[in-house]
Amino acid sequence: MAQMRMPSTEDLMSMWNASGLKQKIIFTFLMIAAFRFGAQLPLFGINNTVFSNIAQGNNIIGFLDLFSGGALGSVSIFALGIGPFITASIIIQLISVVIPSLEKLQKEEGEAGRKKLMQYTRLFTVVLAVMQALIFMMFLRHLPGAIVANVPHLMFYVSSITVLTAGAVLVMWISELITEKGIGNGGSLIIFIGILSGIPVYASRTAQIVSHSSAMQMGLALLLLIFFLTMILIVIMQEAVRKVIIINPKRQVGNKVYGGMNSYIPFKLNPGGVMPIIFAVAILLFPSTVLSLVGQANFKSAAVQDLVVRLTHFMSPDGITYYVLYFLLIFALTFFYASIMPNMQPKDIATNLKKYGSSIPGIKPGKPTAEALDKILSKTTFIGALGLGIVALIPSFASYITNIKTLQGIGATSLIIMVGVALDLINQVRTHLLARNYESFLKE
Repeated sequence: MAQMRMPSTEDLMSMWNASGLKQKIIFTFLMIAAFRFGAQLPLFGINNTVFSNIAQGNNIIGFLDLFSGGALGSVSIFALGIGPFITASIIIQLISVVIPSLEKLQKEEGEAGRKKLMQYTRLFTVVLAVMQALIFMMFLRHLPGAIVANVPHLMFYVSSITVLTAGAVLVMWISELITEKGIGNGGSLIIFIGILSGIPVYASRTAQIVSHSSAMQMGLALLLLIFFLTMILIVIMQEAVRKVIIINPKRQVGNKVYGGMNSYIPFKLNPGGVMPIIFAVAILLFPSTVLSLVGQANFKSAAVQDLVVRLTHFMSPDGITYYVLYFLLIFALTFFYASIMPNMQPKDIATNLKKYGSSIPGIKPGKPTAEALDKILSKTTFIGALGLGIVALIPSFASYITNIKTLQGIGATSLIIMVGVALDLINQVRTHLLARNYESFLKE
């Protein structure tokens, strides 16, 4: 067997320069720099020290701050972050399954239909951003010392809500530019950068806790080991595929025979990647955020305050209810994401196989093939959804066992997102290089 030659440094450099990848990466870095710059610009008239102190003691606000790259804690113009856009995307995708006209746009009208759905998502993002900005400003209003004195109230609230909404729309635009002109998946990449920017803060807090206790240091070593093993499981989950063998027919053209070689259809164990995790967090954090913000306000009604406290405790990340809902949402959303992916539709795949004369060994073409593929996809997605849900809970439980909760913010959810996005970026770069290399080969 001939030994495969590893590409030399000259080969890699020539591929780098010829593929246009360098321009995409530079553009992506510039967009990330613009996002990070906006995350440091404070909102006018806000004493961000007051809110930052609350964010450090509140798990939900602290977790949202981690996703926004510190923009929420510092009350910057990007305080809402990518959240409204992610939430709008979830809602549009969910209702597109229920509303026939939207389902037709998604599945039957191709690129034009997807562009129209994206336009609906953008408009809904603005609506959600206005709502979240309004709730945020209502919370700040009831927070003593958060709003600087001598600021005109009406104009201040109107201008602040406008700026926060514009900031959310700008973050959405930056993510779309990264997706179209950069290296792809702008929304996930912005969340990834936000998580990375928060790691030094979490590391510093953890170092202060474990520095004077040998038992805590052993617990930290165990926790980091669990995190490392979880990363390995995440990589396995992301890369694992179920290969379905396809028999291709032979075709004779003149004196030559083409085809006849077997191929396979790769069905990923986790078809949604990090999206089920992001969707689950967004769905859980929206009511939790509202309850947390309302709970911090000084309401005069004791009954309202007691109800808010009970609901907040029910939805708190410290309670078992949160993790049960989290697991169930990941499980359900993995199936949902698999059902809307164009390359995982059993009927379409069976129709295409029959059209080109290909078949699965031992299965008749047409409806039997579609039913067989549906069973395979159901089993594969079930295993992937179950595995993803379990992996998502491991670091969180490890934090409780080791009693080191300062790293809980970069626990399961953040870990899966970081590893998933990193793997996706590697695959994007690899695909781009191979595509460009193939194009240059055809031109020769």
